[in-house]
Amino acid sequence: MSESTATGVAAIARNTSGVGITLDHVTKVYPGTEAPAVDDFSMSVQPGELIMFVGPSGCGKTTTMKMINRIIEPSSGSIAIDGRDVLSLNPNELRRHIGYVIQQIGLFPHMTIAENIAVVPRLLGWNKQKTADRVDELIETVQLDAATFGSRYPKQLSGGQQQRVGVARALAADPPVMLMDEPFGATDPITREKLQAEFLRLQESIGKTIIFVTHDFDEAIKLGDRIAVLSERSQIEQFDTPANILAAPANDYVRSFIGHGAALKRLALIPVSEARLAAAQGTSGLATVRADATLRDALDTLVLLGVPSIDVIDAGGRAVGSLTVERISDVLGADIPGVTAPDTRAAGA
Repeated sequence: MSESTATGVAAIARNTSGVGITLDHVTKVYPGTEAPAVDDFSMSVQPGELIMFVGPSGCGKTTTMKMINRIIEPSSGSIAIDGRDVLSLNPNELRRHIGYVIQQIGLFPHMTIAENIAVVPRLLGWNKQKTADRVDELIETVQLDAATFGSRYPKQLSGGQQQRVGVARALAADPPVMLMDEPFGATDPITREKLQAEFLRLQESIGKTIIFVTHDFDEAIKLGDRIAVLSERSQIEQFDTPANILAAPANDYVRSFIGHGAALKRLALIPVSEARLAAAQGTSGLATVRADATLRDALDTLVLLGVPSIDVIDAGGRAVGSLTVERISDVLGADIPGVTAPDTRAAGA
């Protein structure tokens, strides 16, 4: 490896928080095919952003992501991480400084959980104590007990636990960039929801730059800072925040991904504090919602309990106002289909 290449990889490795990624007119054409798998893809990702690639199977989203760490080599165009051209770097060294999580998890079955997580640090020449400390730290970070799970083998863990270990292994060398290819797609709905919530909590503390591939638009809305809705050959149909895409889809193709219930999906992104609260009604028990909850949480409580209003409470349990379906609907500037009837809105001024 040349001195300049080693310097470039080392510079990327020094950044443990997120760094910028730029893809400029990137194209991939496989031998023997006329149409490109990825055609003239350009995107700038800010440090610490969690970017969701969403699109149908075969549209090129995974191919695009894999060109960032050069598992797949681009046919043309340029890719830069933290301002450094990845095509000028040794691909094996590059990959050791980019976390990578896949749906199949890919844990080594003959290695313990601790040994699986330690793979990259050992390749990077870390000493035994530093590696052991990092392994224990990461097992605890993904909310598993290091003393209990470190010596176990993958087959002794549930699917959700294995997926957590996969995330821990990707974080082992504290990389500035993580690539995630439908990492929660093979789990059941309850486990997936828990993993998503845990991942969001983790990202708040680690602040990595993440490219996350999914075919699940609801997952993209829940996790992403911005979403790239991709069509055939990785063409970007819309690249914006979840709220902006839900409020103003660029075309019918994007609308088809949003599907039904766009208003309800928007409510899941809006905090209760955005609503105009009425005076507290003195409700108690279940008929309350926390001020830091979302308007979707508030609407769920109203509908499930069948009550006309619920009190909004602060962290100390003190009522600071109340919400009705009509006031929630006012935030969107429109009726909530199937929930708010015109005559109800008229009566709830």
